[in-house]
Amino acid sequence: MHPRTTLLLIVLLAAALGSWYLSRSKTPAYDSGLPLDSVYRGYYLKQARILGTGSDGTLLYEIEADRAEQQEDDRIEFTTVRIRYSPESDVPWVVNADRATLREGAPQITLSGHVKILNSGKTKGEDTEIRTQFLELDPNTFIAETDQRVQIRFGTRSVTATGMLASLNDDRIELKSNVRGKIAP
Repeated sequence: MHPRTTLLLIVLLAAALGSWYLSRSKTPAYDSGLPLDSVYRGYYLKQARILGTGSDGTLLYEIEADRAEQQEDDRIEFTTVRIRYSPESDVPWVVNADRATLREGAPQITLSGHVKILNSGKTKGEDTEIRTQFLELDPNTFIAETDQRVQIRFGTRSVTATGMLASLNDDRIELKSNVRGKIAP
């Protein structure tokens, strides 16, 4: 081998080792290979069905929603919601709303946007319908409450009020203030 070729190989080897060393020292100490993403990634469900049980473990109610999404602050947001009690609970009320929020560890469900509670009576004309824009429902105790404007229709009769407390298992509704009604025979 010629001294010129040997010198060229030594220079190329030194350049290769130098570039390897410089490129290695610029990489971070820990690289998981995954891109850094600070966005919270909770779960979401389409056509969700969530079951609530009583203290004895039997089915008490079910929540159906077009979409359920876990949020960062331990709450679940639902869209296009329907809450029904099980036939065994003997509570004939069905609750519908545009949106609902359920917080982890809290029994109350906050409903908003075109909230409608419907109790279909045994015969036609006995239907009772409650409408409001905001409602808090505790499905375990069957209590629904709001401080917002409420409209209640039962048959051809209609009552409006500001605020309501309803016990769905007792079919009892207490109106809080500004009660006005239209009752026709």
